Amino acid sequence: MKNLDLAEIKERSLVLRERYRELELQHHGSEWTVEEDALAFLTDAGLVGRLTMSQQGRWPKGEQTVPELEHKLGECIWWLTVLADRMNLDINEATAKFLTKTENLLK
Repeated sequence: MKNLDLAEIKERSLVLRERYRELELQHHGSEWTVEEDALAFLTDAGLVGRLTMSQQGRWPKGEQTVPELEHKLGECIWWLTVLADRMNLDINEATAKFLTKTENLLK
């Protein structure tokens, strides 16, 4: 599988989010709020924690740990990309600022 850059991740993430928005409108009559998206992200982030424990042999989850962990890690990146966009933030810029600031702190 090819490596994705943040621009492609953002583009594909927003297309998927639009598809979910259409389903939300169809099934609930309204789009999820930014807060609901954030809560969904936090739920998935919590599952990353539990699946990590399973992958490390510290929680008896079962046989599908690695595929589920891969899925949830990707989903968390997707959620962060979507959340940034919905809050009018650029995920690329936010990531670059974080990396630069942290690198400078740790010099």
